[in-house]
Amino acid sequence: MAEWKKLAKALILAEGHIDTKEVRILRQAFLDYDRIDAEELVFLKELRNQAKSYVKPFTELYIDSIKNYMLAEGGYLNPEKAKWLRQAIFADGQVDEDEKRLLRELKAEAKQISPEFEALYQAAVEK
Repeated sequence: MAEWKKLAKALILAEGHIDTKEVRILRQAFLDYDRIDAEELVFLKELRNQAKSYVKPFTELYIDSIKNYMLAEGGYLNPEKAKWLRQAIFADGQVDEDEKRLLRELKAEAKQISPEFEALYQAAVEK
C-alpha cells in the first residue's frame, strides 16, 4: 500500500500550484474534525514549503491549522510548540507578513505563553 502522505503530496503538487479546489478538500479533511494533529500539521508545512505557488485560501488554511494545534490543550503555548513554530517560521530564512500575523494572533488568543514563545515573537515580529 502506498504511503498516504507521499501519494497525496504528489497529487496536490503535480502542477506545482495548490489551487482553491485542493484547499477545500484539505480543509474538509483536516479541520472539519475540530482538531488537527501534529502529523497533519507537518504535512501542511511540507506542502507549503514544496509548492511553487498557492492561493490565498491555502495560507488561511495553514494559519488556521497552526492556531488550532497550538491553542489546543487549554491555550498554552508551551516550549515544545514554540520550538516547532520557530523551526517552521525560520525554515526559509525569512519571516513573511503571514507568519507575523500568525504570531500576533497566537499571542492575542493564547491563555498563557512560555518564555520561548515570547522570545520567538520578539525575534520574528518586533525585530
